[in-house]
Amino acid sequence: VQLQASGGGLVQAGGSLRLSCGASGRTFSTLGLGWFRQAPGKAREFVATISTGDIRTLYADSVKGRFTVSRDNAKNTMYLQMNSLKPGDTAVYYCAGRVHRYGSQYEGEYDYWGQGTLVTVSS
Repeated sequence: VQLQASGGGLVQAGGSLRLSCGASGRTFSTLGLGWFRQAPGKAREFVATISTGDIRTLYADSVKGRFTVSRDNAKNTMYLQMNSLKPGDTAVYYCAGRVHRYGSQYEGEYDYWGQGTLVTVSS
């Protein structure tokens, strides 16, 4: 499975962006998926996960209520809708997949990673 994140860019504080994570391969619908981000000079951190089947989601406290993760298995794509963006959200955003029904907030539990997409939020 190959993952590719896209949709990053420059946005003013308070604005919105939608990231996409496209996948190749026929197993996308069986993967637990996640979004992570890495700000300059900081470690990569968990943002959100989404499961298969019952579509359970989990969010980092820092993005809860502002970000929404979703998936469209017919399009082999996961999305991250980001609203009310803050300068602190500036980071490279990565998507990841694991061979498990549920996603995880721990990056070591993922099997596949996409390249990052840069999100810059100006004040």
